[in-house]
Amino acid sequence: MSEIVKPYKKLDNSKKQQVADMFDNISHRYDFLNHFLSLGIDKLWRKKAVKLLMKIEPKTILDIATGTGDFALESLKLNPTKVTGIDISKGMLDKGLEKIKRRNKTSIIELQIADSENLPFNDSSFDAITCGFGVRNFEDLRKGLLEIKRVLKKDGMFTILEFSKPKNFPIKQSFNFYSRFILPTFGKIISRDPSAYTYLPESVAAFPEGKEFEDILINIGFINIKTKLLSGGIASIYYGIK
Repeated sequence: MSEIVKPYKKLDNSKKQQVADMFDNISHRYDFLNHFLSLGIDKLWRKKAVKLLMKIEPKTILDIATGTGDFALESLKLNPTKVTGIDISKGMLDKGLEKIKRRNKTSIIELQIADSENLPFNDSSFDAITCGFGVRNFEDLRKGLLEIKRVLKKDGMFTILEFSKPKNFPIKQSFNFYSRFILPTFGKIISRDPSAYTYLPESVAAFPEGKEFEDILINIGFINIKTKLLSGGIASIYYGIK
């Protein structure tokens, strides 16, 4: 079992509650910081993750840890009839709803507060499930992944976009420097929550990436598991079938 990393180490409450509080605290600057600190490349990563779903032409999509709805909005390129985005942070969902209203997509995209480890949906409810930078925030990783499997239809497909740890020079060294110094410094200044952007590299370091994560997905019962490395291994897309 991997180490449980929490944003606020001096507090005794659960990781789940701390993650919700953290995203509530930074929601007002999240989109700006996300695109600024990634130089906008996070948008390209989401495009690639959504493109993998085109072959199954999903009509119902669940976006877990939807945040401000970027993945849900990107998935509209698949021409679904319904996209449901869930998150435990009301602050993030409020910002997401603002974006969805500006684009007049409230008839297709619905956002709601929900726990990824206790999804409020029936078995086999969705053709596809997406999750961007969310699974490492699960308090119980296996439980959250089992819930993904439960609500996904048979032969349905999931794509999980997550940060990983580059292995090769010079990306490895550059990424480590960026994670240790640049990210926490700018994150603290702009978001005014110093814990949020020290938590990010710590949670990435603790996450079971690559083959280790593939093995967890296989053990749960998913099939045809594949991993697509992005930007020299800074991020990965894990995808497979129920």
